[in-house]
Amino acid sequence: MAEHTTLHAAAYTAQGTAREKVALPETVFDGTVNMPVMHQAVKAYLANQRQGNAKTKIRKFVTGGNQKPWKQKGTGRARQGSTRAPHWVGGGTVFGPIPRSYAQYVPRQVRALARKSAFNARAREEALYVIDRFEYDAPKTSRLQALIDRLELNGRKVLILTDGAKPNVFLSGRNLPTVHVLPYADVSTYHLLWSDVVLVEAGALGHTLAPVAETEASPKAKRAKPAKAKAEPAEKAEAKAAAKKPAARKTAAKKTAAKKPAAKAAAKKPAAKKPSATKKKGK
Repeated sequence: MAEHTTLHAAAYTAQGTAREKVALPETVFDGTVNMPVMHQAVKAYLANQRQGNAKTKIRKFVTGGNQKPWKQKGTGRARQGSTRAPHWVGGGTVFGPIPRSYAQYVPRQVRALARKSAFNARAREEALYVIDRFEYDAPKTSRLQALIDRLELNGRKVLILTDGAKPNVFLSGRNLPTVHVLPYADVSTYHLLWSDVVLVEAGALGHTLAPVAETEASPKAKRAKPAKAKAEPAEKAEAKAAAKKPAARKTAAKKTAAKKPAAKAAAKKPAAKKPSATKKKGK
């Protein structure tokens, strides 16, 4: 008999703190990867999602066309019996789709084998992580996003499998487009192969991991900007201000010089003489 090698997976806390690796149970993770069975299970899953509502009308279901368009003989045209025949515009459809079921049945043992193969495929790729426990008192998307950020899984499809139904965890991941939360018992081969990384709660695999002291994520160091970059704009601003001062003085001097001749001209103009009364009498 072939020897089975025990597969191990990296373990983390719910906040992303690394733990010691965990041995995966051999009942599921025995190294079996059966590609044809996985293909059959995924094909059946996608076929079962189809509703099969497409429908067209044959000639007997199209309204109208009860009388003959023209008489049988004497017109020189081809004989016709109805305007709802398939070769007429607005007529019925021949061999069109009708409502049907696309369901495919896959035996239970085949489905179980495909599911096991998908789990083993992810474990071989080291794309399966074990999380000690998910305990959310209330839905919090930022908390789940922080875990994904710390595990550096941004931009990858993440499947989270919880130990039983946990609505708070589901609601926390519902708004994340690349995250899907499911109970471990309800996962299918399609979901496992859809994901890039699988996060499994330890309780779902039969492990009880002791609590570990959490460590905070190290903040990303910000690059210090060089001092010259700050000094140069200040120097440029000072140079511009110095260049503006003489220009402002010149414009002010021009304005005052323009005002002075105008005032002098107004002072030189003599007052208009009033016409004398003697001249009016002489006239």
